[in-house]
Amino acid sequence: MSFLSRLFRKTPSPSAAPVASRPSASGPKPDPVAPKPDAAARAIASAAEERSLQAAIDARDFQVLARLVVEGTSTKTRQSAAHAIDDAEVLRQLVRDTRGGNDKGVYKILTTKREQLLEQSRQREQLQAEIAASAAALERHSQRPHDVLYGSSLEQFERRWNAVADQADPELRARVQQWVDQSRTTIADHVREAEALAARNQAAAEAAAEAARLRDQQMLESAAAAAESEQALEAQQRALREKQQAEQQALRQIAGLVRKAGDALSEGSTARAAGVRKAIDDKLAGAPSLPPALAAQIQQLDQRLLEFQDWKRFSVAPKRAELITEMELLVGADFEPLALADKIKSLRDEWRTLGKGVADGTDENLEADWQRFNDAAQKAYLPCSEYFAAQARIREDNLRHRDAILARLTTFELEQDWSQPGDRIDWRAIIKLLRDAKEEWRQHTPVEREAGKLQQDKFSAVTASLQGRLDAEYARDIKLKESLIARAQALIASDDGRKAIETVKDLQQKWRLVGPVPREADQRLWTAFRQHSDAVFQKRQQEFDAFTASLENNKAQAIAVCEKLEAFAALAHQESAEHQGQLAELRSAFEALGEFPRADTQALRKRFDRGVERCEAALARQRARDAERSWHDLFAAANQVRAYRLAVACNQDPQQVESLKQAAEAFITAARRWPRNGLEALRRNLARTDSDDLAANETALRMLCIRAEILTDVPTPPEDQALRREYQLQRLVQRMGQGARTDDAQLDALAIEWVDVGPVEASVHDPLLQRFLRCRERGHAKAA
Repeated sequence: MSFLSRLFRKTPSPSAAPVASRPSASGPKPDPVAPKPDAAARAIASAAEERSLQAAIDARDFQVLARLVVEGTSTKTRQSAAHAIDDAEVLRQLVRDTRGGNDKGVYKILTTKREQLLEQSRQREQLQAEIAASAAALERHSQRPHDVLYGSSLEQFERRWNAVADQADPELRARVQQWVDQSRTTIADHVREAEALAARNQAAAEAAAEAARLRDQQMLESAAAAAESEQALEAQQRALREKQQAEQQALRQIAGLVRKAGDALSEGSTARAAGVRKAIDDKLAGAPSLPPALAAQIQQLDQRLLEFQDWKRFSVAPKRAELITEMELLVGADFEPLALADKIKSLRDEWRTLGKGVADGTDENLEADWQRFNDAAQKAYLPCSEYFAAQARIREDNLRHRDAILARLTTFELEQDWSQPGDRIDWRAIIKLLRDAKEEWRQHTPVEREAGKLQQDKFSAVTASLQGRLDAEYARDIKLKESLIARAQALIASDDGRKAIETVKDLQQKWRLVGPVPREADQRLWTAFRQHSDAVFQKRQQEFDAFTASLENNKAQAIAVCEKLEAFAALAHQESAEHQGQLAELRSAFEALGEFPRADTQALRKRFDRGVERCEAALARQRARDAERSWHDLFAAANQVRAYRLAVACNQDPQQVESLKQAAEAFITAARRWPRNGLEALRRNLARTDSDDLAANETALRMLCIRAEILTDVPTPPEDQALRREYQLQRLVQRMGQGARTDDAQLDALAIEWVDVGPVEASVHDPLLQRFLRCRERGHAKAA
């Protein structure tokens, strides 16, 4: 059973009696001298009303509670009934029906409860929306493939779901848990795949390193074996030659040494001569017998050498002391290590030169001087030892770094899939790798000579291999760019300039996608390509100039249209229909102009839009004034019709009645515009011939005022409050469960009903008309 049906089948509560006994606004007035009910009767009625209220509250009977809100005899009863209602639809209808009434407290309670219920409903909807959104996010996430943000996104979605999970139903929680588990499985699978890939990569790297080590070891072993074989062969050949030539050269060598020693003595170098003489003794041990002339030369050499040694023994001692002093001064001296080493070596060479001249052992201070000189040399050489040790470590480090560079290049070359198309290989990365490797190779120098030579050979081989592949790619890319140059050159003769421009732009994009070429070739090719491209663009220049001129012409016409529009806006209040057509013509003229200069397009369109808005606003104001004038004329005509029909109802002089009728018809005919259905209502009212009930007409006008006051939230005068409550109760019953709507159309419909009502006295009509017009003004102000 519906709420409306239950309302009419309920037994009326005791509080309904006062409402039923209230007089109608159009019925007979209560007798002022009638006896009032006594206090006991009022107490009984109040108690019965309280019991009815409590029973309705206990039974949650919203029909009875709604009737008590409207008809309750006391403020406490009405407010208690309002507090007890928590049905949103009943509250909404009661708020509309009590709006503008005298009991502001009840209206405030109803609106407060309505807002509370709406807020609770909004919160429930927001919670359900959040639950659905967080669950949907987890479902979508479980179906996504893994990426770098997969784990963090899952944590964020889980935190969002956990915040609302307690309010979700168990079935949804179970599904969400499945989606979370599926996402975690995806993460675990990705971790396993990543670990497996890392293991494969590690194994491949280790295999490549082991292969390189084995190749290096094999190369070293092969080189060592070859060197050993070559040395053995060379030793055999050398021994054979020495054996064959020993006897023939022995005498020549001794003779040469004798001459050499004589030359040394002639130059004053006794030490060098003594050394040569010792070498002669060594040769004599294994030489055949000497010829007499050679033996005499040797004897003469010995005599000269002895004489020179005796002479130098007395001149060398001061020079040794000088060398010792210089060497001792070098101990702790602030020299660069290399310069210090050179200085020490120079002093040692001078010492050896002096010592060779007196090497016969006759100088008793020679050994002590040598020991002092040597100790000072060793102390002075300590910084050089540290420096050269550090240089040795640097050379070892450079060897290790070069080994790493070589291994990196070798591994890179082995890992590349050279069988794939050239455009799928990252040649720029190869260029950078070669450039960086060579630069880094040069930075790690010096190195040990022999090991460095082997490294350099390997490095040159792998870089030459990569450079060969790169040169092949250079040749392919040069051919591609030459083909693009030929296509650009062919476009110069094209008649379709726009298509040629688009094609050149496409060729420029393709040019950027072509792989690398050497710098010199790239500059040469780019110059040729740019020259042909510029020629194509120059052909379009004249067309562009013509297009620019057309844009300037459109701009001038647009400015003229805007000036006409601005002048038209000042006159739009005169003839609305004519100006509406002119506005449409100006709008069409502006749109037909097409494009404008880019820098002026926005300003021109804004100026045009502002002019259109001003014209439309002026036309709208004029239409509003025309509409308001039509309603004013409608009420004025209705007043003349009222005067005519009132004269008929009061049986006034027929001539005066006819005069009033002609005046009304003339006014109606003279008006240029009427509201919708207004003219029909006037003619219908003017043509009526039935008798008029002035009291009923007054009641109808009062009801129209009350309806307008309810629609516009305007308070009703005290004398019509009872009539308003009775109407509100009827509307509550009729419109229970339906929405209410207030707009200008309802007020206009009430105005047409006003025109249709029969005549009343002017003293009654004029105050009611003012009430009605105030409601219309209030309604229009709220709509605006």
